Amino acid sequence: MSASGGTKAILAALTANAGIAVAKFTGFLFTGSSSMLAESVHSLADTSNQGLLLLGQKTAQRKPTEEHPFGYGRDRYFYSFVVALLLFSLGSVFALYEGIHKVQHPEPLTYAWVAVLILLVAIGLETYSFATAIKESRELKGGLSWWQFVRQAKTPELPVVLLEDLGALVGLVLALCGVGLTVLTGNPVWDGIGTTCIGVLLGVIAIVLIIETKSLLIGEGASRDVLTEIVGELERGNVEKVIHIRTQYLGPDELLVAAKIGMTPSMSISEVADEIDDAEVRIRAKVPAARLIYLEPDLERGRSLTP
Repeated sequence: MSASGGTKAILAALTANAGIAVAKFTGFLFTGSSSMLAESVHSLADTSNQGLLLLGQKTAQRKPTEEHPFGYGRDRYFYSFVVALLLFSLGSVFALYEGIHKVQHPEPLTYAWVAVLILLVAIGLETYSFATAIKESRELKGGLSWWQFVRQAKTPELPVVLLEDLGALVGLVLALCGVGLTVLTGNPVWDGIGTTCIGVLLGVIAIVLIIETKSLLIGEGASRDVLTEIVGELERGNVEKVIHIRTQYLGPDELLVAAKIGMTPSMSISEVADEIDDAEVRIRAKVPAARLIYLEPDLERGRSLTP
């Protein structure tokens, strides 16, 4: 996926979350519900997160410089990591604090029907955002399960938006349950319990995102399937063997490939140069993301392939 990949999903989530944040906060002012307040902060954090994802996409398109010769593709990973931290700090920690406080010091709700109405509308909007993210992700997901896609995707924005939207939908259901049980039982403790559950949910999602985006940020190599394709293309010509190879994603759509290749001893320098050029063409045709390729010719001396 190109640098603009996932933009439609991000914009859909940004629009939905901005409107939902205003509606939820208005509902909190009417009802005093801690679940509504937690969800307001959650939606506000999500809105800021989508803005950061768009910023990351923009800054990642800067041209390489002498200081950053490989470009700024990892900006997208950096801002996705910041998003995960914000979701944890602004979303999870605040919701946990507010929920525990309301359990210890419960307060009655007023105009509970307003909260219910707003939550139902928010569920509809978040469903639209989530459906958009799923549609945008299907092509990249291929035959992977959704969990495998989140774990293995090199494009950070879509997994972030998917998990955010999923967390938002579940959080809305939890808030609805908290408010609903408070109305049915007359016990406002349920509102605090719902808020605490939202905090735990956001914490789990944030930790998953932190782990995955950190891995991308410090540098991930190509998957085993992609690596096998690259080695196969290298060994199709006059390369006797790939002695060793290293790969690393400089951005979601930019893969660095460096390999030492064993050549036929009888080849001339001109023939070696031609073979290297041909190998680069074959690799890029098979793996378009392999934009930077450095091949070092050598003679095989009994060393084994170490991907």
